[in-house]
Amino acid sequence: MPGTPRERAREQTLQDITRIGREQLAAVGAAALSLRAVARDLGVVSSAVYRYVKSRDELLTLLVVDGYNELGDAAEAAVASAAEPREQFLALGRAVREWALREPARYGLLFGSPVPGYHAPGEQTTTPGTRVIYALVGIFDNAFRAGKLEAAAAAPIDDELAADLDRIRAELGLTTPDHLLARGVLVWSALFGAVNFEVFGQYGADTFTTPGALFEHHLAVLAETAGLPAA
Repeated sequence: MPGTPRERAREQTLQDITRIGREQLAAVGAAALSLRAVARDLGVVSSAVYRYVKSRDELLTLLVVDGYNELGDAAEAAVASAAEPREQFLALGRAVREWALREPARYGLLFGSPVPGYHAPGEQTTTPGTRVIYALVGIFDNAFRAGKLEAAAAAPIDDELAADLDRIRAELGLTTPDHLLARGVLVWSALFGAVNFEVFGQYGADTFTTPGALFEHHLAVLAETAGLPAA
């Protein structure tokens, strides 16, 4: 935390605004967020809040960054708790699901329908928003370097896709070949798709009595798809 009393007070006020914003998000949804309501719950006049957060969009960005960072913390801690690549992947997947089910409104802000009229500023949201992706990429690339990521090419890769994969590989400093990198993209999208279906009720209320067991099955299949078979 910053050292001077003024800096500490500002940081505390921003934390309070973020906390109240999270509460509002859960209660009324992103589209209905109100700085006036934040000021009311904070016990100050609206003009006092505007010194810290100038608009609803700035409040949304504060909440987006906060959500991405908390999810990133959870994913990175999960990966650090496991030694082998497959177990790291399973731990990351479980951490994403657990956070999403615990924080459905915040997860919805990050991965649900766009908020009308809001455009997240990439210079503030890209780095926190890619923490889970980088953790996932790290698992796969480290596994490949260690000779623990193996899967046959399942479908041809055309020249345009190969160029995209080559660019991604260069940007991220990866060694993973095309067919495994493409599988990794599939696993990434499928992991969040499975979480989305559960969080947003897309399976229906009575379809699966133990959604956790279904998710564990999905994770095992995705690990195999990525090239991380069970021992």
